[in-house]
Amino acid sequence: MEMNFILLLAIIVLWASVVHGAIGFGFGMISTPLVALMADIQTTIIFMLLPTMAVNILSIVSEGNFFEALKKFWFIILLMVLGSALGTVLLVYSNSEFFKLLLAAIIFLYLLQGFVKIEATFVSKYPKSSTYGLGVFGGIISGLTNVVAPLMIMYTLEMKYSRKDTIQLSNLCFLFTKIGQIAVFVFYGTFTLDTLGISIFTVLVVCIGMFFGIKIKKRIDVKYYTKILKGLLFIIASFLVINTIFN
Repeated sequence: MEMNFILLLAIIVLWASVVHGAIGFGFGMISTPLVALMADIQTTIIFMLLPTMAVNILSIVSEGNFFEALKKFWFIILLMVLGSALGTVLLVYSNSEFFKLLLAAIIFLYLLQGFVKIEATFVSKYPKSSTYGLGVFGGIISGLTNVVAPLMIMYTLEMKYSRKDTIQLSNLCFLFTKIGQIAVFVFYGTFTLDTLGISIFTVLVVCIGMFFGIKIKKRIDVKYYTKILKGLLFIIASFLVINTIFN
């Protein structure tokens, strides 16, 4: 693995984890498209596995009540793990550049939610079917892109979950889907010892970034900072689309 790639990977992970620590979200949506500008989508997802898990674990610990949340959301977590495993198998066999466009589309959908209220009334009308849908379909999207925030936001808003429940559900789903993805990649021989070594290094970077992010959390205007982040996400997603189409 080229040293330049590892250095850029570390810088991206550091920045994304500082942002996540400061405002409580953003790690996957920042780091995944940026790394995807340098590598194919399968390589990107593989290198995002352990650092994403580290962010999720730190967030879960900070929120507390792990087992209570796990007991409450175990079914949708299980469905999402199964969906993510299916998406990962599809990624291993195809590794299509189209999935980068899907990643960009998910980010654009998230940004659109900030300007237009996207209602998903069918979620509250058909909660069981919606749970199956989010679990399986959301899991597949997560397995292919490492990002599923817009779908999770629509689901939790319609289900009237509290902010704490939303955070715990998101982190638990991501944590267990990443474990499932690692199992799939190991089975197909694409998660190697070299990958593990670099990933462990990025986990250390994540811990440093989260530490500083949490430290500056009380010193920044979260709403203003979030607006800047959304502008940067729009630029990043646009570059990803252009790079994928014309590369």
